[in-house]
Order: sequence, then structure tokens, then C-alpha cells
Amino acid sequence: MQVTIRQDLESGTAVEIHCREITSETERLERYIRRFDERIMGSAGGQAHNIALEQILYIEAVDKKTFLYTPNNVYETDKKLYELEAVLDEKTFFRCSKSVIVNLNKITRLKPEVTRNILATLTNGEVVVISRRNVKQLKALIGLD
Repeated sequence: MQVTIRQDLESGTAVEIHCREITSETERLERYIRRFDERIMGSAGGQAHNIALEQILYIEAVDKKTFLYTPNNVYETDKKLYELEAVLDEKTFFRCSKSVIVNLNKITRLKPEVTRNILATLTNGEVVVISRRNVKQLKALIGLD
């Protein structure tokens, strides 16, 4: 793949993708570019915050509330887990259990358990459980199958 950046002081930022054929990879690249600066609204301490997707470690649903976890804060959002799952990049954010979506880019270690679950340690040291019913999908996604 060839990447070229040209500085043009007279126009804004624009991205064009040139390809012989449109493949799933080029479609994924397009989705990534469109979502590059996408944010999710969350609230903490009575204030609204725009949280960049790359800051999110994981998203958890607890007692009909949805929380966004970042390295330094926890934010509540009015979105449901399935709504977030529909808009997040499926190669970056993975539904690892009934109540958690994890950012795969924030996982530093995977540890199998005797229960066939996997414990995923995140960059901040927190651990999330990848349920055994999702392990096969995770392995395929990260190339361990």
C-alpha cells in the first residue's frame, strides 16, 4: 500500500483512496478514516464530556446504565451497549461478554483460565473477563486460531 501526504495550505484535510477494486480491507479503511475523530458523549460529576474512542479502555453495562472507562475517569453514557457496538469498529472494539465491550488496542496480556474464560489485562492494569463463548471469535480476530 502506498501512502502519500501532500500539504496544501489552501484547502482543508481530504482523504482519497485509490484502489483496483473495493475489498473488505478498503471498506474498513474508509470506515476507520470516517470515524478517526469520532467521539462519544459521556457525563461525570454533572458535566458532559466528549470522549475520543481511542481513550476508551472498555465499556460496561451495569444495572441498566452504561459506563465508559478511560485511564483516568469513568463516564456514564445514555447509549445502550448494542447501540455502541453497532457504531464502533469491530476490529478495535470487541464484545467480550454480555455486559462488556473491550478496546483490543488496550489489551497488554491475555491469560487463559481453567474455566475456559480468558482474563485480559489492560494498559492501566485493570482486568476484564472474556467469556468462554467469545474466546473462539477473539482468537480469530487477533490471529490466534
